Amino acid sequence: MTLAPLAQASLAIQVHTAAALLVILVTVLIFIRPRGTQIHRRLGWLWVAAMLCVAVSSFWITHGGPVFGYSWIHLLSLYVIGGIFYAIWQIRRGGVAPHRNMMLGMVWGGLVIAGGFTLMPGRIMHAVLIGS
Repeated sequence: MTLAPLAQASLAIQVHTAAALLVILVTVLIFIRPRGTQIHRRLGWLWVAAMLCVAVSSFWITHGGPVFGYSWIHLLSLYVIGGIFYAIWQIRRGGVAPHRNMMLGMVWGGLVIAGGFTLMPGRIMHAVLIGS
């Protein structure tokens, strides 16, 4: 493992990665703690802020995708941005199940699936974690 590829990456990629790592940490904390508590709500707002940072920063990361440099993976960023507002709206109106389902969808789509693609050969996180 070496951080050199990340240190040499653009600021957008560094911000994106730092925010994603924070989201992963906060996700674990949210999963292991009781739901509906004040701590859960505070961690939730931290998660929302960090995940919005991940999603928004992705729009500064383009690598020759078919539409103005963007690829289909940027659709996940749009999904996350919309999903965050939907999940907040749901929990504020008492929709615990839709809130939970949307948040879990964002964890799977925005972290697990998108994160998995960062480990493909030729990607920076592959070089960081596995080597070139």
